[in-house]
Amino acid sequence: MNALLEEMLRLSDPEQVPGLSRFFKTGPGQYGEGDKFLGIKVPQTRAVVKRLWRGTGFPELEECMASPYHEVRLAALLTLVEIFAHAKKDPALRQRCVDFYLSHTAGINNWDLVDLSCYPLLGEWLLDKDRSLLYALARDGKTLWEQRIGIVSTMTFIRHGEVADTFAIADILLHHPHDLIHKAVGWLLREAGKRDRAALEAYLEPRAGEMPRTMLRYAIEKFSQEERRRYLQK
Repeated sequence: MNALLEEMLRLSDPEQVPGLSRFFKTGPGQYGEGDKFLGIKVPQTRAVVKRLWRGTGFPELEECMASPYHEVRLAALLTLVEIFAHAKKDPALRQRCVDFYLSHTAGINNWDLVDLSCYPLLGEWLLDKDRSLLYALARDGKTLWEQRIGIVSTMTFIRHGEVADTFAIADILLHHPHDLIHKAVGWLLREAGKRDRAALEAYLEPRAGEMPRTMLRYAIEKFSQEERRRYLQK
């Protein structure tokens, strides 16, 4: 019995499906093409995970990650994050969580699945370790989503006052063709700038003229109107 899967299926709300499908761009040629939804909102999914994560093991997570339903995969990822977060004294279990995550990136195939899972797991794991994995994902990721994991995972570093990796990985993705990477990089640059405004300005000065406009707009969102205008004119 997979209680996590059964509870998520039970909460299905068909009336919500069309709106979620539009929001996550599941139409032909869109970035979420073909994904299926149950019509469950994130707070509901979090409530299920909070109740059931302790009784959920890796076989159940495996089954959930194979689900065609977006919300079931999200529940599995949030459960994995909970298991990881509560295993601070069990490095072997934490390593297993990370290995599981990296071996199931095929099911991490939309921006919310990436953003709600990667930095509290991969970012946290790599705080005191070599971070070349994130550079490899950004540079050589097989999908847009693996590349997004590479940059968004640096959020944890930023929150610990470390911004160098964010800027370095942003450079790898500077000329990426997809808007969802532009938004992610700009977002992380903005967050890095909250910690170190001077470092963000030093990063932007020689690059603003070549950055995708969306990326630049996100990065300078907290600047004054005059400063934003100056950078955008570049």
